[in-house]
Amino acid sequence: MKIAILVAMDKELDLLLNQMPDRTEIHIDETVYYSGKIGSNSIIAGKCGIGKVNSALNTYRLIRDQKPDLVINSGVAGGVDGSLNVGSILIADRVAYHDVWCGPGTEYGAADGFPQKFSPSPEVLEIGKQIFKNNDDVKFGLICSGDKFIHQAEEVIEIKNSFPDALAVDMESASIAQTCTKCGVPFAIVRVMSDTPGATENVSQYMDFWSNAPEKTFECVEHIISKLN
Repeated sequence: MKIAILVAMDKELDLLLNQMPDRTEIHIDETVYYSGKIGSNSIIAGKCGIGKVNSALNTYRLIRDQKPDLVINSGVAGGVDGSLNVGSILIADRVAYHDVWCGPGTEYGAADGFPQKFSPSPEVLEIGKQIFKNNDDVKFGLICSGDKFIHQAEEVIEIKNSFPDALAVDMESASIAQTCTKCGVPFAIVRVMSDTPGATENVSQYMDFWSNAPEKTFECVEHIISKLN
């Protein structure tokens, strides 16, 4: 299977590439991606950039050029539910926008022509549930995306008013999910919590997370990929 793995930032990419010691560079337009193996699967890994537009453009570019069988988006997110702490992992079973509304007569969070929530690969979800069924640090649930770093309690309350079951927030998952859905490519979202916006002063949490991030932050992704073929 050919699997594309996309992250938003260089510091996330550095952690991911630790899992791909033998890799080569691939240039697609102005972007550098990395080709290698995890288990028996071919991997194309790269940075999509922060935010919805960057992530959508680079996801589409990678799908168009490399035609992956699966796209995995990984990296960090902010936990907005008491069940998630810094270092907890969320494997999204639904993905939505928290900052989209197309006007009267439309559903809040639904991009034009798309459902309110995108559905990740059932195969990946089933594998994840089997692997991590006894791991309390791995949760399954809704992640919401928007073009803003969420750090105030009022922002979390506003998001939870529209999506009370949201477990985490980020800036890329929904746009990657929308692009993959449009292109007919299965996707998965696996995020580690770098901070807990609204629960405490999360900017310092976020900054400290990177200095203390374990080498195996992307181990969860590697475990899932090892079960795919």
